[in-house]
Amino acid sequence: MFLTITTTGTDERPATDLGFLLHKHPDNAQTFSTSYGIAHVFYPEADTARCTAALLLEVDAVALVRRGKGKGRGGAPDAALSQYVNDRPYAASSLLAVAIGNVFSSAMRGVCKARPERAAAALPLRVEVPALPARGGPELVRRLFEPLGWTVTAAPVALDAAFPEWGDSRYVGLVLESETLTLSEALRHLYVLLPVLDDAKHYWVSSEEVDKLLRAGKGWLPGHPEQKLITSRYLSRRWSLTRQAMERLELVRLAESDDSEVEELDNAVEEETEAEEKPTPLAVQRREAILGALKRSGAARVLDLGCGQGQLVQALLKDPSFTEIVGVDVSMRALTIASRRLKLDRMGERQAARVKLFQGSLAYTDQRLKGYDAAVLSEVIEHLDLPRLPALEYAVFGAARPRTVLVTTPNVEYNVRWETLPAGHVRHGDHRFEWTREEFRAWAHRVAELHGYEVEFTPVGPDDPEVGPPTQMAVFEIGTTTIAAKEAKAA
Repeated sequence: MFLTITTTGTDERPATDLGFLLHKHPDNAQTFSTSYGIAHVFYPEADTARCTAALLLEVDAVALVRRGKGKGRGGAPDAALSQYVNDRPYAASSLLAVAIGNVFSSAMRGVCKARPERAAAALPLRVEVPALPARGGPELVRRLFEPLGWTVTAAPVALDAAFPEWGDSRYVGLVLESETLTLSEALRHLYVLLPVLDDAKHYWVSSEEVDKLLRAGKGWLPGHPEQKLITSRYLSRRWSLTRQAMERLELVRLAESDDSEVEELDNAVEEETEAEEKPTPLAVQRREAILGALKRSGAARVLDLGCGQGQLVQALLKDPSFTEIVGVDVSMRALTIASRRLKLDRMGERQAARVKLFQGSLAYTDQRLKGYDAAVLSEVIEHLDLPRLPALEYAVFGAARPRTVLVTTPNVEYNVRWETLPAGHVRHGDHRFEWTREEFRAWAHRVAELHGYEVEFTPVGPDDPEVGPPTQMAVFEIGTTTIAAKEAKAA
């Protein structure tokens, strides 16, 4: 899919200033990884009088099938065949909008330290999108863009030029022209309205999309005559999100239309914002899930295996029911940071007696790990090469053998919901693998059966109905039959 932005200039204000505004030098062709492919930025023409920046998005069709089957929350056109035949690599859609947001993020915000006066000023602009899905036809395209100050040319694309009797397709060739808009405004219009016209998104639409919409729609969406349609389509017709966005937009519109109510409405918006729950970071949700599982297990003496910089150890120390907490990591640097985080050198004697940090490799058996109630492997196993995983399994489940073992790891199926994660990439550069829910369960059941544990699974984070939670947790408990056999043998 393809988009060009053209401007003209003079000797005093050269058109090549577009390169400063976009933060992309006209002499360089640049590439950027996006969620579903590679974005290329280059300049077909760049001189004082005229400058054109082109954004070409190469969509990875295989990744598209694997991670989303070419459709978003609201479904894609021709859903039954969309896994095999779709227009995603060619027609402008939410894929291109995300690329605009990633590649031109500073320009969208109107930030340009080199040319701040140009970023704040209107430019002569011409935007071309050769293939744009338009559910609603050219008339809807005009209704969306013309109120924003654009002169719109939306030429219908014939289904087949050789057979004019077949009529037009749902695609248009779009040309937008304006001399009254800033580049920031133009990019924000495209960011919102491209997926609105396509009427489908390639990623899951969550409450975060409301904030994105309001940020990109600042200054133009509250008073747009098609505000309701834009909001509904952008949020994939999720009524609860649409209602939330419409209420917030109405507050902004009223504040802008009646200066006497500005203070009162600002207070209302502030109170509403404070009342809204801020999304809890996934790392915090993960620690809370681990703490809850440990409390339910009745564990008092806990190992944090692969403790890293000590975040979980710090959380465990706040609960007096955990009487002994041991953090183990192979990295001395991580242990040094953990020690500083915990302020071990300033900790009171009674508190210091509850915690220990020591270096150790989980690929080897270690006598120091024996005798504990519970062990936690939080986001650890995916950092090991798969051939070394059996060594960890034996060291923890076979040799150390705590009564309870908690294992958390990323759910690779959820990666499709991370809008900015490039296609085919894992979440962290050091991850050797990331498992699907089925793969993780198969591994956990095998380990449990081999070492005499029973295992249950708990989602961590929002449990997406299509791809599951972002983090998956397995809770291993030594089987009751194994405990009975040991007690009988001891007797």
